[in-house]
Amino acid sequence: MRLLAVHPSSLMYTKVFLRLEPLGLELVAGAARNKGHEVEIIDLQVEKHPDYWERIERFRPHAICFSGNYLANVPEIIDLCKETRRRLPNVFLFMGGHSISFIARDVLALSEGAVNCVLKGEGDATVGPLLEAWEQGRDLTTVPGVVTMDGEGPPPIFVESLDEVRPARDLLRHRRKYFIGTLDPAASIEFARGCPWDCTFCSAWTFYGRSYRTASAKVIGEELQEIKEPGIFIVDDVAFVHAEHGLAIAEEVKRRNIKKEYYLETRADVLLRNKEVFAVWKEIGLSYIFIGLEAVDAEGLKRFRKRVSMDRNFEALEYARSLDLIVAINLIADPSWDRERFEVIRQWCLEIPDIVNISVTTPYPGTEIWESESRKLTTRDYRLFDIQHAVMPTTLPLREFYEELVKTQQILNNKHLGWSAIKDTLGIALRLALRGQTNFLTMIWKFNSVFNPDLQMADHAQKPEYEMPLKPQGSEQKVDRKTLYVHGPAGRKSRKLDDDTEKFVDETRMSTVD
Repeated sequence: MRLLAVHPSSLMYTKVFLRLEPLGLELVAGAARNKGHEVEIIDLQVEKHPDYWERIERFRPHAICFSGNYLANVPEIIDLCKETRRRLPNVFLFMGGHSISFIARDVLALSEGAVNCVLKGEGDATVGPLLEAWEQGRDLTTVPGVVTMDGEGPPPIFVESLDEVRPARDLLRHRRKYFIGTLDPAASIEFARGCPWDCTFCSAWTFYGRSYRTASAKVIGEELQEIKEPGIFIVDDVAFVHAEHGLAIAEEVKRRNIKKEYYLETRADVLLRNKEVFAVWKEIGLSYIFIGLEAVDAEGLKRFRKRVSMDRNFEALEYARSLDLIVAINLIADPSWDRERFEVIRQWCLEIPDIVNISVTTPYPGTEIWESESRKLTTRDYRLFDIQHAVMPTTLPLREFYEELVKTQQILNNKHLGWSAIKDTLGIALRLALRGQTNFLTMIWKFNSVFNPDLQMADHAQKPEYEMPLKPQGSEQKVDRKTLYVHGPAGRKSRKLDDDTEKFVDETRMSTVD
């Protein structure tokens, strides 16, 4: 079969600060190709809708799959599916991805018959059996993870080994268009899948059933050696949870004499526990580290179920700085914030040397706060669920909330990318431009055209074409976590961690339920 794999367009945040290669889609494409199918990829982050139609006309696919990792992309995906069905009545259309997995039946209903099925869970594990079932005319609901309007298949399954799945990077056009900050161009890679923690705002652990699996250092070394880009973004939800694994990969990188620059995300407590791992990685090219603080007070950390004290968070920031790493942190702005709270946050952020990103509290299907948040949604418009719009009632009038939010983001943006930092910024941009890379340079000037209260208010004023399902009525009662999972939890055996690390994880998460 000929399969076209499609990634949707950029969202608000990714129009400015980063544009990452669609690694998950490349993995699905690789798995399908390994089963003998002819596969092409189109990424609408860097190509346009006319390119999609031109590709269909030229390639004439028998099947088309859409990556639905973000809720805000749902309207675009559904519209493309409906029009594709009109033009190609017999094509096999299916969706998959992180966010889509939690709302499978709802998006199928919105597609009004255009989409044949949703493939929940790890698509690289089951895309082969799905295409085979379609080719042979068998019932799709015999395939694990499949959801149709008529029924569901067995529960989703994992790939047997992360060593056996490799992304089809060669199928992606315009590879030099992908970047994150000054890593321009940048490729993405995974060392591990899953997250053993259970933060209330996050759906990584509910998707993977609190599992944690790793690829071998040897296979990771081979993949890094094959990647042509000088910059590498390690996409693990929490990098180097298992110290021994991180050190083994570092040794493999040294042995192969791989010279790259790395950016990763981790937790403050993981950084402090595994200091030697991050120190070694600094020696071999780690330059950027993203730490999700989420809040600047104990109450906020408790609400997000992060059992890390503020003192430990600040200690982690100090240690990262001592390694001469560029540190970026994330804070979550709650719709309840008033002017005084925004001002406190601005002043705190200006007092530290680190890059600060601010997102907005957003209850997503698959997260505990989707079930437990007592505040009602003010909108169910899929487009606005991008962590940059307020979808719950704000204490301030909505426009004023956005004015304060954008003012805060603007001040923090200028701190590192504005005229006050122009010497360093311009030097980096010019060096990249001389190599033909202008993604970072374009990013510097794009902020005001994207982050704008007028545009955000206009988004709210637009009539929703596709709305999310009604949110459960939140309460103080304990959430039944079994209802949240895509991949069901399998307990300790699903986490490739030594006993000491497993104990550390349990001590640093707020819940005691698996």
